Amino acid sequence: MTHTITARNSSRDLGTRKGFAPVRDLPAVLWLLAVVVVALVHREVPAPRWLLFHLLLLGAVTHSILVWSQHFADALLHSAPTRTAYRCRSSRLLLCNGGAVLVVAGVVAGQWRLAAVGAAAVALAVGWHAVSLFVGLRRALGSRFACTVRYYVASAALLPLGALFGVLMVRGLPGDWHERVLVAHVAVNVLGWMGITVLGTLVTLWPTMLRTRIAEGAEQRARQALPVLLAGILLVVAGCMGGLRPLAGIGFLVYAAAVGLLAGPFVGVARSKPPMHFPTWSVAAAMVWLTGLVTALGVGTLVASSWMDAHMLAESLTPGLAAGFGAQVLLGALSYLIPVVAGGGPNAARAANVELDRGGALRVGVTNAGVLVFLLPSPSMVRVVVSAFVLAALASFLPLMFRAVSAARRAGPTRVGSLPTVRRSGPAPVAADRPKGQRTGLAATGIALVVIAVATGVALDPHALAGVRHASSADGVAATGRTTRVEVTAKDMRFSPDTVQVPAGNRLVIDLRNTDSTSVHDLVLDSGADSGRLAPGQSTVLDAGVVGRDIEGWCSVVGHRQMGMVFHVHVTGLASARHEPVMSGMPDMTGPAAADSAAPRLDSAASPGAGFRAHDPSLPPMGASRVHRRTFRVSDMRADVAPGVSQQLWTYNGTMPGPTLHGRVGDRFVIRLVNDTQMGHSIDFHAGRTAPDRAMRTLGPGQSLVYRFTASHSGIWLYHCSTMPMSVHIANGMFGAVVIDPPGLPRVAKSYVLVQSELYLGKQGGPADATKVQSQRPDAVVFNGYANQYDHDQLTARVGQRIRIWVLDAGPNLPSDFHVVGGQFDTVFQEGAYLLRRDNPEHGATQVLSLGAAQGGFVELSFPQPGHYPFVSHLMVDAERGAHGIIDVRR
Repeated sequence: MTHTITARNSSRDLGTRKGFAPVRDLPAVLWLLAVVVVALVHREVPAPRWLLFHLLLLGAVTHSILVWSQHFADALLHSAPTRTAYRCRSSRLLLCNGGAVLVVAGVVAGQWRLAAVGAAAVALAVGWHAVSLFVGLRRALGSRFACTVRYYVASAALLPLGALFGVLMVRGLPGDWHERVLVAHVAVNVLGWMGITVLGTLVTLWPTMLRTRIAEGAEQRARQALPVLLAGILLVVAGCMGGLRPLAGIGFLVYAAAVGLLAGPFVGVARSKPPMHFPTWSVAAAMVWLTGLVTALGVGTLVASSWMDAHMLAESLTPGLAAGFGAQVLLGALSYLIPVVAGGGPNAARAANVELDRGGALRVGVTNAGVLVFLLPSPSMVRVVVSAFVLAALASFLPLMFRAVSAARRAGPTRVGSLPTVRRSGPAPVAADRPKGQRTGLAATGIALVVIAVATGVALDPHALAGVRHASSADGVAATGRTTRVEVTAKDMRFSPDTVQVPAGNRLVIDLRNTDSTSVHDLVLDSGADSGRLAPGQSTVLDAGVVGRDIEGWCSVVGHRQMGMVFHVHVTGLASARHEPVMSGMPDMTGPAAADSAAPRLDSAASPGAGFRAHDPSLPPMGASRVHRRTFRVSDMRADVAPGVSQQLWTYNGTMPGPTLHGRVGDRFVIRLVNDTQMGHSIDFHAGRTAPDRAMRTLGPGQSLVYRFTASHSGIWLYHCSTMPMSVHIANGMFGAVVIDPPGLPRVAKSYVLVQSELYLGKQGGPADATKVQSQRPDAVVFNGYANQYDHDQLTARVGQRIRIWVLDAGPNLPSDFHVVGGQFDTVFQEGAYLLRRDNPEHGATQVLSLGAAQGGFVELSFPQPGHYPFVSHLMVDAERGAHGIIDVRR
């Protein structure tokens, strides 16, 4: 007998079935709204990636699983819940959602204990849910589909283990345990709690959505697949806990095989009654993503050379699991179920279906094409634009849902809140089918929109917009009709070979391959030919055209030419040479004279204008947590570095210097570095001791890593990009400070942080001039990234107040001699030790804190009188070119 899901009111329901039930109906919508809000303001919130995934999966999906798995269990087991049972269900939902809120708040605030309490609440709610289902299963009479309820019990039993893994990661783990536990966490929570629930539900829900019979043998396949699914997850956990990566990889593949076992009936039903509407398209796409991504996880983990590689793979595929699988299966299922629960008869259901099916093929096309582009190697700007399109496609469900509920109310008697039950009758009416060509056209339009998004992202990449004038490579020499083809590799800041000879008049074709393991490279010729940026492992063919003169080439990534990455083409067989002026196509400065003529000039007397706000020099509070988790995103940005002078900076989190970290001796720091730019970058924390091989490796575009260290010694420590040429990366903004308080450090009225660095100005709006960096000819020396900024937005203190000023010399080249005019330092701490302490009167005071590049310390002083006290680097030429500020002291 065919089983379908339709709406039916039941007197057994607590009364919520006939109207709006906030505890049941609101949380999923609120979690989805939170996902949209965080996605829009992700650069302004901490841990945005983690937040997006957990708002969706821990919030919206978990709540929906608790609601619908319980209801389907009642229907399949023909149980009659009591009023007390409904109250318990509401309590479980409140406990689960409250716990999820605490988890989110704890992680965002860096309070692992708060997150642990929240995780315990979620685990308790889901464990309670599992016990309730198990008891109902034992008490129920025989049911054809009782196996589905066993899926629910098994998945719910797994979640407390996944919650424990999550708490351990928030608390902090030594060595490679974080990577191992994260892989296990993904397996248990995403594939176990969410995946097993979804697979068990679709055994009956999928044919119901298609309005057809359940395939023969589906129940038997479901019974066979459940132990295999559980075995796969347990193998992954065992492999992760035991440090056996191949075993974990095998576990993922076993899980994928179990999904394949269930796919037979799933595909068979779809072939007999193809999906025609958004709910079924969305669910079908979600299952394709689940199967493909689990297989990729299995193969990738099996062949990974380290747990870091397995961790990076899991992180890279998580957006696909969240958006491609989690979001699509949730929205597809809700789009089917909302018209069912709206009640009001066939007219109301049909009206709701019409709304929820609007643009269905378009939305599915945009979402799946966009997720595919996001998972493939692509420029960061392309990912940003494509992500916006995917977000719009997924978020459109929310207004359509409200429209559907409103349409159902207008079309018939309102019974919003009524849950569907299994009965032997026809399915709820659906929207009229669109013509096949129209559906195909909408899907093609969705894919075309993603193609447009990709093109827009490429167009927004400044490298793609560069345009300069070039001299002809032929130089008037007649073509011979022959071609000279050469193979050139780019690696370790060299082209190999770096010189080729070409007969005059021959066409030159260069097969260029970037064999570097980390760095992005390109080859630009002074004739204008440009290979475009090549990520590690990529190759291209560069057609230099007919050659009639010597040609110079170079890598245009800033600083690479100065590191010796140049290429020469020598012409042979010229009867006579014509030496005409050649206009270089190099986007970087060609030398000191050219650079100086193009670079903007600093005016020390210029004002930044009304409303100027300097970089906040205040030392950030330390916080109570002993584990500091931050995400650093590497980004390119154009910013002012002096009045009327702008440069293209390479930054950590959009500022120069990057964020100041503050902790105590023994604190652990977990920093996730994400490279959102089109060239290689890295990070080196002087505050920690770790092997540079992996932690400080250069990340290509779109790559990320997790850098962990324990602060074992006090001081102010530099962090910076360690990608070559390191001097250029530091000079262009990639540096910051980590302040580790010495034990017993006394409180003071105010603490400031000043990071000195040099500016080597390139052209207006361009990056630093690598030639100036190499020859140590700075245009300015500054505190916290902007010349003389604290002359205009002054530091403050009061007479008699003790202030502490932490000073770090980020370089990359010059020393600093920090001095406060009119003041004396009675406490001086430099490079891990006190040179003076005010509690030792025999030591007196000092006037300067002298620091070499990458050195730091702090000074303390107080002011006997009100006034304006300048602070400078007492290398006076540096003070005169920007290393100058004022402390405004008042009574």
